[in-house]
Amino acid sequence: MADNMKGLKRTHYCGEVLTAGETVTVGGYVDTVRNKGGIIFMVIRDRTGIVQLTFNETTDPAIFEKAASCHAEYVIMAKGEARTRESINDKIPTGHIEIFVDDFRILAKAQTPPFEILDETNTNEELRLKYRYLDLRRRPLQENIIKRSKIAKVARDYFYENGFIEIETPMMIKSTPEGTRDYLVPSRVHPGKFYALPQSPQIYKQLLMISGFDRYIQLARCFRDEDLRADRQPEFTQIDLEMSFVDVDDIMDIGEGLIKRLFNEVMDIEIPTPLPRLTYTDAMNRYGSDKPDTRFGMEIQDISDMVKSCGFGVFTSAIEAGGSVRAIVAKNGASVLTRKEIDKLTEYVRGIGAKGLAYVRWVDDAPNCSFAKFMGEGEVDAILAKIGAEKGDVVLIVADKNSTTLSTLGALRLKVAKQLDMIPEGKYNFLWITEFPFFEKDEESGEWLAMHHPFTMPMDECIQYLDSNPEKVFAKAYDLVLNGTELSSGSIRITDYELQQKMFKALGLTDEEIEAKFGFLVDAYKYGAAPHGGMGIGLDRLAMIMCGADSLRDVTAFPKVQNASELMSACPATVDKDSLDILGIAVTVEDKKEEE
Repeated sequence: MADNMKGLKRTHYCGEVLTAGETVTVGGYVDTVRNKGGIIFMVIRDRTGIVQLTFNETTDPAIFEKAASCHAEYVIMAKGEARTRESINDKIPTGHIEIFVDDFRILAKAQTPPFEILDETNTNEELRLKYRYLDLRRRPLQENIIKRSKIAKVARDYFYENGFIEIETPMMIKSTPEGTRDYLVPSRVHPGKFYALPQSPQIYKQLLMISGFDRYIQLARCFRDEDLRADRQPEFTQIDLEMSFVDVDDIMDIGEGLIKRLFNEVMDIEIPTPLPRLTYTDAMNRYGSDKPDTRFGMEIQDISDMVKSCGFGVFTSAIEAGGSVRAIVAKNGASVLTRKEIDKLTEYVRGIGAKGLAYVRWVDDAPNCSFAKFMGEGEVDAILAKIGAEKGDVVLIVADKNSTTLSTLGALRLKVAKQLDMIPEGKYNFLWITEFPFFEKDEESGEWLAMHHPFTMPMDECIQYLDSNPEKVFAKAYDLVLNGTELSSGSIRITDYELQQKMFKALGLTDEEIEAKFGFLVDAYKYGAAPHGGMGIGLDRLAMIMCGADSLRDVTAFPKVQNASELMSACPATVDKDSLDILGIAVTVEDKKEEE
């Protein structure tokens, strides 16, 4: 039978026992027990660290015997005098202290866990996620969760100090189109009707601006039914903000102030501001991505003018079709990017939509060019000189329509940089991407679709092109990017009723669709709305980068896996028929595993 805590009250966390000569009471999980016969050394841990308990010939025999019975993961409390250790461990803060125990309680015994609780582990992640409550006892995960908590606190403090009001918006809302699938919640009271879990608090925070709350902040839970990856979860937290009587620069200034404060207080790193800015067009042309990693160079260069009249049909046909020929230079890459590796890269680019990959590999005095026989005398040398390629470098070239060329070289740039170990650790390159296209053309239907939500304000000088030239319309929209990861997306909102109606029409929405999906918001604009805008910063992604983690699962207490299930609780799960009948729901699709 387990002991109780009567008469004992914790005075110190394990990692806080730093001074010899005081009597302390600690509690925690048993990490290791070393029984030397006449002396027992027991290391216990809590969320602050570890400390050593010592039992010897002067210890009460009953306490000594109880300590000898302990195993890893037992939950204990101990009281005793903190003394200076004879054998000092400089690797931990409490390494110079041990507690000579005179009161000891076993509060809970533990079975042998399915895996050893170690800071560094090779245990299969699936097993660790099944027993997530044990995995969370590991120090790296605890430190990540604690750092995430600190990020949230610093963010709240910053916004409170800058006059923001924290307001909660509903978790069950009307389903509105926001780009991905909604998670739906059936209503028992309104049979056949559904709530949606919010993909973001977008409409509600705009309504709050109309309501006169000119500075709103919320650590908002958001839900999106989309395919998962390392930096995506079906439910996530967004540092969400909205401001009235502002334009783009005002919102960016608030965002930069937050970033500066977070990195200073959480990581003791000074982020220089103002942060650099790139337009969407420049980012795509230089990096092939609207969320470029600028910690290294290898920028994309256009060589179309130099090859438009060459004899290589792959190049000339791409240009004649309105596309381009572009290149990246992998400096000092020739020793790693062998011909065999270039063949692998060729297969890689074909897999992401390109037709192929041309190259120049410069190892010997004369560069080895895959298309040399189609070029005139001195033409290859002129290209190499223009793009700054030298002996020891590899040039990789793609020719296609612009969208394919840029996206392919953008992905190739990242892949090659990792192969060549070009990406520096411990560097934080923030970047604003501005002036996004308002519309994007659907490749299959040819229709123009909104690149952002339909409340995004076009740039003033572009409004004239809404009806005639959608490709010329750019938005007052901006993303915050860190090391190639999109942290935030935001925009100035449309507040003019007539312009909003015009925007809906440009997107092909009928009056009936506008009323059904956005009627309450459109009506609100009729009563006057201050100019406003905002953004949402992904707390999970920010924490992942600040913790140096590889996945959002490493900064989320109870994450989902790639198929959106949680292995520990086995969710989602079936629901009994009575519960479904109350909701008027019949399940018509069986679980795939059951079908198999």
